[in-house]
Amino acid sequence: MDSTPLYFVHISDTHIGPRPDYELYGCNPLHRARRMIETINALPVVPDFVLHTGDVVSDPDEAAYRLTAEVFTLLRCPVYFVAGNHDAPMMIAKYLKMGSVSNVHETSLSYTFMVKGVRFIVLDGRGPDEIDPHGLLAEPQFAFLLAALERDSAPVAVVVHFPPIPLDSRWLDSEMLLLNGERLHRTLVPIRHRLRGVFFGHVHRGMTVFRDGILYSSVASTTGQFTAWPTTERVQLDLQHPACFNFITFIDDRTIIKEHMVVP
Repeated sequence: MDSTPLYFVHISDTHIGPRPDYELYGCNPLHRARRMIETINALPVVPDFVLHTGDVVSDPDEAAYRLTAEVFTLLRCPVYFVAGNHDAPMMIAKYLKMGSVSNVHETSLSYTFMVKGVRFIVLDGRGPDEIDPHGLLAEPQFAFLLAALERDSAPVAVVVHFPPIPLDSRWLDSEMLLLNGERLHRTLVPIRHRLRGVFFGHVHRGMTVFRDGILYSSVASTTGQFTAWPTTERVQLDLQHPACFNFITFIDDRTIIKEHMVVP
């Protein structure tokens, strides 16, 4: 990794609908996304890129992706998108412009990109519809990951929509996990000395887990937050939690995560 700090913004779960007036969780996702982008553009430090960890739209509708493409053209830095369970990976590839990528997988939205000496490995965890809202990494995804890890000894960050490990919340752990996340974790343990973090979305909540020397980090949604108490049995909205994004710094041997609120 270069000695120059790497800055990026982590966002997730924008859930943009097919019409400008579409509402979800009592708010307008398109308006929230626009306010978030205005806030990011006004930051005193320009991020190297924005990372969107999935559920870009509320349903895989071409009109929703067109609206998304339009609003994200306002962003003043590159953006990278991850496939969520509400997304159609090929529609993301068709409609949404991303920064420079390499090693694009042939049949899924998996790819890598390099910024300031750090290799970001984006995995497509969207499984068959019958397991939704769980995720699943198919065998080609693990092959893709291993090939990317073996390419060189550069620092890496891994990105996927679904949480790979349990989060101490009954409903999240029973309904929302990456079903073979434990295998992903075991795959990453041997290279943890150069792993800057695993970044995910899906849970509509900012969470941090540190396990076996690996940092796992999620971010709140711009549209609506879920509760995640240990005893919570089913999905519930947290109407008090604001829309947020994370401003993340990689510098030397540190990963620094700062949460910022988006004023509606």
